[in-house]
Amino acid sequence: MSNAVMLSGGDANLKPKKSKFAVGMKQWLAVLPFVALGFAGTAVFVIYPMIKNIMISFQDFSIMPNAKNTWVGFDNYVKVFQDPNGKFLIALRNTFLNVAATVPFNWFLAIFFAVLINAKFVKYKIAFRTIYYLPIVTSWIIVALLFKYLFADGDGGFVNYMLHKQLGILPEAVSWRSNYWSAMIMIWLFHIWKTVGWGVVIYLAALQGIPKDLYEAADIDGAGAVQRFWQITIPVLRPITIFVIINLVNGAFGFFPQVYFITKGGPMDQTQVIPSLIYTQAFEHMKFGPASAMGFMMGIMVFVLTYSQMKKIGRQRMF
Repeated sequence: MSNAVMLSGGDANLKPKKSKFAVGMKQWLAVLPFVALGFAGTAVFVIYPMIKNIMISFQDFSIMPNAKNTWVGFDNYVKVFQDPNGKFLIALRNTFLNVAATVPFNWFLAIFFAVLINAKFVKYKIAFRTIYYLPIVTSWIIVALLFKYLFADGDGGFVNYMLHKQLGILPEAVSWRSNYWSAMIMIWLFHIWKTVGWGVVIYLAALQGIPKDLYEAADIDGAGAVQRFWQITIPVLRPITIFVIINLVNGAFGFFPQVYFITKGGPMDQTQVIPSLIYTQAFEHMKFGPASAMGFMMGIMVFVLTYSQMKKIGRQRMF
């Protein structure tokens, strides 16, 4: 009898088990006041413009008040590819060229300078970190004016003066912005110099988190500096490398100030990239439908290129 009473009393004290949904909702409600502002900003400045852009890409859109904005289906996408001058295809080619030309150099320079600064014999690490990061916080316009002076036509430009007058490497002064390849090289150098400091800072933070025991064990085994770099540093930093490369690819797809402030798409629209072509079509020629179509296709390309790598980041650890 007493056992029965105890069992019944114990059953009365047992609390009903909450479902996973109820627990999840309780946790969400607990953190909602802290993330509500972020959600609101994302909805207003990211999600709504994204949806609006997709809608405009299927409309004959006009910014005039009370415009009908007729639904035209895929006509804007067809117009993009049927351009007699092939501007979108040129911009698409240049965009992928930017990725191929800048991402490998940017990544290599970032990890090279980070490893160099992180070396034991290097002093004033904070000063070097600041120097490399300084171009990141410098205005695009200021850096563009600097590069316009460096690569000015004739011997008045610093690069031409050094390579032609002083060193004699160039047989004659180069008109950097008047030729396709020289203009593209100028844009690539501009981008790399402006953005490499970001990767340096990321890798420096990651290098300081690598356990020293790994390097001590390698020293005991007689590994040299090069072996330690390839056998320890590179494998351990793989998750960080994936993160850095994804952001470098996104940055290379997002070329706009690099082109707009240096060449404005010239000569003859040959250096246009997708973002600069979108800006030109939308705000200079008022062709918002085709511009939105190009923007949507660019977003799909970036998503396809980076999604598979982004999934790997969550499944990997540094060590």
